[in-house]
Amino acid sequence: MQEHFADILSKEIFPYVSKPAQYIGGEYNTCKKDWQDCTVKGVFIFPDTYEIGMSHLGSRILYDVINRIPRFLMERAYAPLDDMEQLLRKKGLPLFSIESKRPLGDFDFLAFTLQYELSYSNILNIIDLAGIPVWSAERDDSPLILAGGPCAYNPEPLAEFVDAFLIGDGEECFPEVVEMIEKGKQTGWDKRTLLRHMADIPGVYVPRFYEITYFPEQGKIKSITATDGVPSVVYKRVVQDMEHCVFPEKDVLPNMQIVHDRMMLEIMRGCNRGCRFCQAGVVYRPVREKSVEVLRKQAALLEENCGYDEIGLVSLSSADYSCIEKLVTGLMDDFQNQNVSVSLPSLRADAFSIDLAKKVHQVRKGGITLAPEAGSQRLRDIINKNVTEEDVLSAAKAAFSEGWTQIKLYFMIGLPGETYEDLDAMVDLAHKILEIGRKYKVPGLKKPIQITVSASSFVPKAQTPFQWLGQEDKESIGQKQEYLREAFRKNSKIKFNTHNLNTSFLEASFARGDRRLGKVLYRAWQLGCKFDGWTEFFRYDLWESAFTLCGISPTYYANMNYNDTDILPYDHISCGVSKKWLWQELQKAKQGITTLDCRQGPCNGCGICPTLQVDQVYVKRKEND
Repeated sequence: MQEHFADILSKEIFPYVSKPAQYIGGEYNTCKKDWQDCTVKGVFIFPDTYEIGMSHLGSRILYDVINRIPRFLMERAYAPLDDMEQLLRKKGLPLFSIESKRPLGDFDFLAFTLQYELSYSNILNIIDLAGIPVWSAERDDSPLILAGGPCAYNPEPLAEFVDAFLIGDGEECFPEVVEMIEKGKQTGWDKRTLLRHMADIPGVYVPRFYEITYFPEQGKIKSITATDGVPSVVYKRVVQDMEHCVFPEKDVLPNMQIVHDRMMLEIMRGCNRGCRFCQAGVVYRPVREKSVEVLRKQAALLEENCGYDEIGLVSLSSADYSCIEKLVTGLMDDFQNQNVSVSLPSLRADAFSIDLAKKVHQVRKGGITLAPEAGSQRLRDIINKNVTEEDVLSAAKAAFSEGWTQIKLYFMIGLPGETYEDLDAMVDLAHKILEIGRKYKVPGLKKPIQITVSASSFVPKAQTPFQWLGQEDKESIGQKQEYLREAFRKNSKIKFNTHNLNTSFLEASFARGDRRLGKVLYRAWQLGCKFDGWTEFFRYDLWESAFTLCGISPTYYANMNYNDTDILPYDHISCGVSKKWLWQELQKAKQGITTLDCRQGPCNGCGICPTLQVDQVYVKRKEND
């Protein structure tokens, strides 16, 4: 039967779709196991296309974590493009895994990664394409639907579709969940019994065991009640020992070019800089670094097993790694005869980062990105960016002096406390950088100086100091976009880009949303919404219809301000940082008071270390002890 299904795919499907390489499998370093020899079979799903999903390091890590256990099998699937979906639906065929070409419904579980809210409609579409009921309450014998990732820190909009969420570092939690599924199969548990046992695993949130009530007159949450003896608060899981945790040394090599087509070496996890808008900087705390020795060994194995000519040093802020110069020098020495370059995907807006980048002798001198986030120092203090205009200008000077000709500046519009004077400061900063480029450009370079200003709309995120604040209304943000567009139109050497107002508005609605948004998501998917993060597919008119048909206002969710006494939709999910500290950071923001990184001063009292009994790990600090 399975061979017949695979044969149908190869003869009737793959020859008639664009980019068939993303479906056919057989990639080098793929893990394939005998189906009958495995006690639990699962599929890891990135709810976007192959070329995007294959670029995600977390997917590579968890694929390796489960497949290292001989009796467990983990395969992969991605969101199919429209031509593939239509062909599958026309022929009545289900979506399948990449490795074995088995229908997704044959597996014990499907595990989704939640990287951005605009992928939610794809999740419903994938479940449906698998021939599996979309609503959790309607699934009895179907595969379990699991999910994890940064968006799981507010899981509520997906609570009625996902059976269990894994909160925190998957390396810690995922194997225990699969072992519980194995025990449930061996014992003969029904779905409810299995999920009840799963809820006892630290870091696992099972929505069906939590009851939500609302104030009828306000619409805000009245209570969140844990039932059946499950924990009232689910705390994230944390990998303390990054030195010895599983890391994929044999990356699956894609069949086609992907977005980030290179080896990826995770040098540390976490960030303590404390930008008040940044969810990642909160939920991935504390900082845990790997030693230079371990990283060089891992890099050598990756190069040997994968053959890429570039290795990216991955973290939230690579230049913050305490031994970054020693690591870069060591890797360049290791790879000097293999024609392998080292890249630094994330850089700070300071001259040190530029000086570090120029030491990577194969670095491309096309463009570099700096993220001041705000134009004025007053607003940068509000968001706790801890970057000065002098830092940004010095970085620009260093970059132009070393041969870069293009600089991209990343800002946000609609930040708390923003005024039009802050927008003027943004324009002024861009022009100052342009002038520096003209002054310090390396003589003889033919490429002209080009400044690109990218301004996205601020989206308040769960588990951040700004989670209590609503997004600025669309009309106001639109006016600011036009104000900046007109200001930059006068200079052809400065390009100005903005994000779509409606996608940012929808993202804000779901980022802090509650369970009631589930029916809106379902209706939007029924109307045809999918690939909402893609400009060519996004249909805001359909989303408007979905909200209207469900009698729910997106403005309520996107623009509402919360009080400190309000129950937030995700208060039963904890990343370990105390809600009290986040509120204190919001008050400091209103006063323009900054908070130092723990590396630059004493503990700032966020609560992560004592709450989760985990320590920060800095390589340089360990070497000096």
